[in-house]
Amino acid sequence: MKGQEWYQADDVAAEYDDKRFSQGGQLIDRREKEAVLDAIMPVEGRNVLEIACGTGRFTVMLAERGADVVGLDISAAMLQQGRKKAQSATLEGTLEFLRGDAGRLPFPDDHFDTVIAMRFFHLADDPEAFLREMRRVSRDQIVFDTFNRFSARSVYNWALPMGSRLYSKSEVSVLLAKTDLTLVDVEDDFLAPYGLYRSIPNRLATAIRTLDETVGGHPVTDHFASVSYWNTRVR
Repeated sequence: MKGQEWYQADDVAAEYDDKRFSQGGQLIDRREKEAVLDAIMPVEGRNVLEIACGTGRFTVMLAERGADVVGLDISAAMLQQGRKKAQSATLEGTLEFLRGDAGRLPFPDDHFDTVIAMRFFHLADDPEAFLREMRRVSRDQIVFDTFNRFSARSVYNWALPMGSRLYSKSEVSVLLAKTDLTLVDVEDDFLAPYGLYRSIPNRLATAIRTLDETVGGHPVTDHFASVSYWNTRVR
């Protein structure tokens, strides 16, 4: 996986949420959580694994709504931030954080109802292998996102500390076919790149977001969206 040393640093973990999900980044956080909830509702009682759970944004949210969740990440520093977040939350379900490798998941076959991986595939060296491993431990559903090749993200991709793997829709479709997953739904969003939203105040970001949603509501512009949210079922 790209950028493992950078990602596991204590200072990166401590600042991760503030750098990415403050100011206009709050809009990104809100939309990503909405995409996850839309895909897996109803949440209550569902057995969920999140791969690359980071600071627990999604794991805590799902456990608050009654899911039984395991969050797995390679970074001990990120997991520590997740545990702190969970301590101040009211959990209706259960939540466990584990350190582990997404390429060798420490669970038996068909162990979870749903496996999710957000902000992960752009770092994957072998996306097919990772998706196969996710498929192995899921008996029902896999939800993930990808950054898109034909988007504004490609312009500044070189400046990111870990780089990004960008995907076309056809590349992801081939991955799904190879791993025996059936596409239920895909949503495309954010014509303006994430970096722009994170760098400006929330009020200005909200205005840009309104324009983004208006323009991005047309099928033609979907091809230029920064991110796609994929909801798939196990065959």
